[in-house]
Amino acid sequence: MRGIEGEILMLNLLRLRETADYSDHPDLAPAQPISGRAAYDRYIAHTLPFLEASGGGLDLVAEGGAFLIGPPDERWDLVLLVRQKDAATFLAFEENSAYVAGIGHRTAAIEDSRLLPLSGATPQG
Repeated sequence: MRGIEGEILMLNLLRLRETADYSDHPDLAPAQPISGRAAYDRYIAHTLPFLEASGGGLDLVAEGGAFLIGPPDERWDLVLLVRQKDAATFLAFEENSAYVAGIGHRTAAIEDSRLLPLSGATPQG
């Protein structure tokens, strides 16, 4: 985590599957196929209580798409900003076994992703 101290903001760029792939987590699979976005929404619903209990929060969920400036063949369908009080708390949250039990929704939903930890983020206003 690059030695980041204090509050951390995690920038998530997500490319979603058209149809969620639950082959690695059949125990979480719904009765009928669902979209990658629907699977990711299930992941958010599962994860949010654990994130908030750890002192973190989901600051932004926004629709993405093609870049205005950037590679024309690159797209990110969803962008998230996840806030946590520090890197150690974020890493501990990621190891919570109850949280990990639902991570298959994320795996089923995502075709590709990027996670960029941001430091020094302050609210503007």
